[in-house]
Amino acid sequence: MRTLTALLFILVWQTQAAEPQHQVVADWPTVPKEQVLGLCAGVGVDSHNRVFVFHRCGRLWSHPFPTDTISKPTVSVIDGETGKLLNTWGANLFIMPHGLTIDHEDNVWLTDVGLHQVFKFSPEGKCLLTLGERAVPGTDTAHFNLPSDVAVLKDGSFYVSDGYKNTRVMKFSAEGRFEFEWGTKGKEPGQFILPHGIAIDSTGRVYVCDRSNSRIQVFDPKGTFIAQWKGPQIGRPYGIDVGPDDHIYLIDGGDPSVRATLRGKAVELDSDGKIIDTFGSAGSGAGQFQLGHDVAVGPDGCVYVAEGTGARVQKFAPTTPGKLR
Repeated sequence: MRTLTALLFILVWQTQAAEPQHQVVADWPTVPKEQVLGLCAGVGVDSHNRVFVFHRCGRLWSHPFPTDTISKPTVSVIDGETGKLLNTWGANLFIMPHGLTIDHEDNVWLTDVGLHQVFKFSPEGKCLLTLGERAVPGTDTAHFNLPSDVAVLKDGSFYVSDGYKNTRVMKFSAEGRFEFEWGTKGKEPGQFILPHGIAIDSTGRVYVCDRSNSRIQVFDPKGTFIAQWKGPQIGRPYGIDVGPDDHIYLIDGGDPSVRATLRGKAVELDSDGKIIDTFGSAGSGAGQFQLGHDVAVGPDGCVYVAEGTGARVQKFAPTTPGKLR
């Protein structure tokens, strides 16, 4: 019965994917060849439709992590409409770039899994807040252990998915004061095996990519479990974002339990977890993904996907009449 259910999910996914509601935008972005991105770990869009990309400039994930910072800029700012490179910053600051989030005031939040730290920057690259002790992992409320992502509320308070080792979500005040946390390692509701991406909708519900459990978990603002979404259509979610219409967008980096040709897709859902659209597929061509790592939605409804192995960012525009543009 379980196998039959999985096959039915895949058949539905294939049917929906035949007429996706998002189409890749050709020749976007127009980044100069000398601007090496490497693995694109995080992506976000601000209110001015500027796309911020957090990337590793050719540095590879290795254990132990390097101790030297990346000498080239690790944040690229791209015009969402034209694809033109507007600015770069972040040289000599980061060891292993990971998550990127834009808050309601257009500040840029970054996580570095090599430094075990969380940062808040201005759009121009001025550091406004630092949490965690540099290159020192820990399990207490003043330390992180490979923190993966940040989600920020309108009042400036924020959640951190912490992450690869601590398998918890932490809540902080706008000033960076610890408030509470939830999550332990495991497969039950409210537990995690690698909370990777995190996002918040307009009602304050918290969505967490429980990556190695191949599911999205949904919580109320205090961390009380509400629901989980999983199955072949969800795959193995790496990154997540909430659009202006409160639809949920996730990037499936690839679940080993699913046939290789069906791994790697972007998914749009409503707030109840109903699949609205799936687009993209595994591969290296335009509109395909090689390890999609993060996803972001612009104010016009365009969707941006940052790839790991693919080392690029792609833009997808809505094609359905009435969709935000």
